[in-house]
Amino acid sequence: MPHESESAAARDARMVAAVLEWFAQAGRDLPWRGGSATPWGVLVSEIMLQQTPVVRVEPVWREWMARWPAPVDLAAAEQADAVRAWGRLGYPRRAKRLWECAGALVDRHGGEVPRTYEELVALPGIGDYTAAAVVAFAHGGRSVVLDTNVRRVIGRAWHGRALPAAHQTVGERAHAASLVPRDDAGAAEWAVASMELGALVCTARVARCDECPLARECAWLAQGRPGLDLAPRRTQPWHGTDRQVRGRVMALLRAASSPVNVTGHATLQDVEPGQLDRCLEGLLADGLIRLDDADRGTYTL
Repeated sequence: MPHESESAAARDARMVAAVLEWFAQAGRDLPWRGGSATPWGVLVSEIMLQQTPVVRVEPVWREWMARWPAPVDLAAAEQADAVRAWGRLGYPRRAKRLWECAGALVDRHGGEVPRTYEELVALPGIGDYTAAAVVAFAHGGRSVVLDTNVRRVIGRAWHGRALPAAHQTVGERAHAASLVPRDDAGAAEWAVASMELGALVCTARVARCDECPLARECAWLAQGRPGLDLAPRRTQPWHGTDRQVRGRVMALLRAASSPVNVTGHATLQDVEPGQLDRCLEGLLADGLIRLDDADRGTYTL
């Protein structure tokens, strides 16, 4: 609990320091952390980690970096190569955007990953979070890295809120910015440490408060951890959804060495024609597949 007569700023600094100390002992040793990866490797990891767990990302990231160790290498490849190498990570539009980003890095920045938020967020497929994360994790700079994990940690420990709102508010962002240490190194460390705490301990569905360095300070824990039952849970079955069918089509084309008649393929006979047509139209609109021959109905990456 807060010390008597302690200022809010002093308490904030003490809580931030506790998270940094915890991370020094409990943080995972990941190949894109700790300065062992290039800025390009960090950028690739951030794109791959969007909505995808570390255990699935790490082997693909290693293969990707061995094949395309710099933006110029990926930019020289075909988009289809990137989509094919993406494998089963899901959301293959990320592969397309990363390939486009590599081209932009070569054209605009001499094949180097820029250091500033403004330059990064102007790149294809790079949003607010990713730009801030690359500033911190690739270049060790000061930025406000605010993903769902960080928002949940701050919301619970400082404000007693079980889960972050669907959209960031100006006030939430301002408070998060006030917690970031002033020095670059401390800011970058806080970014990764607070994110790790949310990923490993202060998770959406299971809060391991007995392992948390903020347990004694946490406003949410002090209130009895209200609202944990509101954590979102998947209600739609995966099998048979458009996303699953799209994934099956992409897997079929990734494995093929020549154009494929998708609508007549034996592995997709259980898919309703209307749904398959809808998924093919979506993949075409996203630029992930190409219609090779309209008369034969063949497609390729």
